Amino acid sequence: MEEIYLPVLHWFAMNNLFTGSCGEFRFRVEPNIIMATPKEVDFEQSSMKCEFWHGKFCYELSQMEGERTFSLSETGKAEMKAWLESNI
Repeated sequence: MEEIYLPVLHWFAMNNLFTGSCGEFRFRVEPNIIMATPKEVDFEQSSMKCEFWHGKFCYELSQMEGERTFSLSETGKAEMKAWLESNI
């Protein structure tokens, strides 16, 4: 089985979307960033919403098969990776 790649936590903390794939397994991660100060992310209140689907079509043209929200933390990222790999 090919390993799922997720970028470093800082990628999500900067409010960047991420899409990835493994064969025909596709997923999308959208952060929900809450700011503690104008320049500081509140990691405890922020989260990452992850959705997945199978097929060759893009997110907008596909039916989502699963959705889950994870904390914006290294633990949350590890849980997301395990969840995605369990659904390939």
